Amino acid sequence: MARMLEATDTTRMSGRAASPMWLVVALACAGQFLVVLDISVVNVALPSVRTGLGLGEQGLQWVVNAYAIAFAGFMLLGGRAGDLYGRKRMFLVGLGLFTLASLAGGLAQEGWQLLLARAVQGLGAAVLAPSTLTIVTSAVPEGAARARAIATWTAVGAGGGAAGGFVGGVLVDVLSWRWVLLINVPVGAIVLAGAARWLAESRAGDGRRLDLPGAVLVTAGLATLAYGISQTAAEGWTAAATLVPLCAGLALIALFLLVEARAKAPLMPLGLLRLRSVASANVAMFLSGSAMFCMWFFMTLYAQNVLGYTPLEAGLALVPSSLAVIVGSKLAPRLMRTAGPRTVAVLGTLIAMTGFGWQSTMTADGAYLTAIMFPGVLMMLGAGLAGTPLAALATSGAAPQEAGLVSGLVNTSRTMGGSLGLAVMSTVAAARTAGSAPTPQTLTEGYAVVFGAGAVVLAAGAVLMWVWLPRRAAAH
Repeated sequence: MARMLEATDTTRMSGRAASPMWLVVALACAGQFLVVLDISVVNVALPSVRTGLGLGEQGLQWVVNAYAIAFAGFMLLGGRAGDLYGRKRMFLVGLGLFTLASLAGGLAQEGWQLLLARAVQGLGAAVLAPSTLTIVTSAVPEGAARARAIATWTAVGAGGGAAGGFVGGVLVDVLSWRWVLLINVPVGAIVLAGAARWLAESRAGDGRRLDLPGAVLVTAGLATLAYGISQTAAEGWTAAATLVPLCAGLALIALFLLVEARAKAPLMPLGLLRLRSVASANVAMFLSGSAMFCMWFFMTLYAQNVLGYTPLEAGLALVPSSLAVIVGSKLAPRLMRTAGPRTVAVLGTLIAMTGFGWQSTMTADGAYLTAIMFPGVLMMLGAGLAGTPLAALATSGAAPQEAGLVSGLVNTSRTMGGSLGLAVMSTVAAARTAGSAPTPQTLTEGYAVVFGAGAVVLAAGAVLMWVWLPRRAAAH
């Protein structure tokens, strides 16, 4: 632990003249936007995919799950690979895989081809995503400038998730379902060319090799856990098909921690988890993600299934919320300079909690302004305010050679929190409407309970943040 904290900056940069800081941040954020966008953009296209490829209900579920499981399972490994083999190299490898898989998925003629492409997309995203944050934090000096850069990264990531429904609706309505994947190809090619030209290489300089046993265990554990979570929607929480992978995933992660405690060069030094800034911010991000990820899913269902919006109209209805998360993310660094990251994270969480509480009062005949726009703006303004200080705290205090791993941990916490939260909230909604006909009224009651539960989770998260988060980001 002491050696880790005393480590000097051993990052090695290539000899090329430094590129403009804004350009480096823009390229990293473009990669993050593609990764997050693809988590949500496919959902709108699923009915068209069913028609086009003849997939059944189980197959459609795997269009989403194949990406999510690979993404969650390989994230920590992708982050550590960036530390050891180069952040630029892993950015290019991850984005290249993601772009090629998008092309293969968009051209798929059989269901299995699409599912395989989605799994490779998830693998590419897991390699790419940790590098995006590490490139940002490595390129920008610590202080106000880094806080603004992290705010941009947070806003772009949140904006990608928010824009998924709208972008997907436009592409499906105007072109076809294939373009929710094919659109990644030209964008990915442009970002690849820019990254190859303007990003400088950096890596940890201590000559460590990859901890293969740890890599296998954590990847298998996270992927198995993600698979178990994905089974809850179809099988329920008490079915063997759900409990077996959940328990197996937890057992593999426990074994991973035991192996890491004895490894000479561990994949994840357990001392990282003893850093207050890293541990508390990741737990807070997990809780926040478990509520926030549900917002887009259930708001879209409410708009379409209850209020009768088309997919495109539902996407347009959530544009103010998408703008609010960007405003919150960009406002956060200014508030952090005067109030500190802990206070801003708590403030943002309480604002989001207010929005969730308001949304829990929804009715089957709600008006747009009071049933979607205003509560949605509060939820996402709060998410933007909280996300930037949490990301800043989660990446502070660790040694430079652990930057990629910590970035992978940040993305893993948010992704696993979102996946688990969506699974739990879907169960809560189903339990509330069990035995009732799926009328607009009963559906609204189920969605309202979800937002009430989300408000409770965020209230607990705000208390945890105030008690556990450090007042200021730790110095490297």
